[in-house]
Amino acid sequence: MFRRRDRRPIWQIVLDFVYPRGGWARAFEYVKHRVRRLPDTPEKISRGIAAGVFTSFSPFYGLHFLIAALIARAMRGNIFAALLGTFFGNPLTYIPIAVAALGSGHWLLGRPFNATLFGIGHREPGFCGIGCRFSNAFSDISHNFMAMFTPARADWHGLAEFYHEVFWPYFVGGIIPGVICAMASYYLCVPLISVHQKRRRKVLRNKLSQLNKKPENKGDDSPG
Repeated sequence: MFRRRDRRPIWQIVLDFVYPRGGWARAFEYVKHRVRRLPDTPEKISRGIAAGVFTSFSPFYGLHFLIAALIARAMRGNIFAALLGTFFGNPLTYIPIAVAALGSGHWLLGRPFNATLFGIGHREPGFCGIGCRFSNAFSDISHNFMAMFTPARADWHGLAEFYHEVFWPYFVGGIIPGVICAMASYYLCVPLISVHQKRRRKVLRNKLSQLNKKPENKGDDSPG
């Protein structure tokens, strides 16, 4: 009953994720519209948005909604606003976020940042970039899971390399830019949402007063 009549091929699903059919401008406009209509105080909505923005800097892809909701609840923020706030991390911002998080993480851990992970600079033949590291990690997880039921031996080399070179620096380094962007989003959203809510309440009051306004009596029609 609720299935699409025109089933999309896999490539179309991927393309729509990277670039929605209505464009990213329309997607952002939808998120902004939903945020403005949330029935909560500007402070709680903004705390929720900040939680979602902060979560976008974490390496737990696939769990951002859950993590943002938990952080928003701990901060007493609006949970739905937190879910919308996670859209700060999208295909247009993933690379800048990853570069900022990994760069900060390697700096905090006292390691030189390897920019060639993102294809920046000269790469030696056979060098494994960030996409390759992700692929190797997932391959290890899949292989080791099957090794539990087959004679194959578990191999953690790819996953260990991913953890030390990508995940841990990303996790540590995402905290600083995540907090900065979350605080900026909070202090930016509070006045904007407050102004919008006041304007919306004023419009609703005007409409309500017009509906409650009774027509004036033009004269007394009762018999004398």
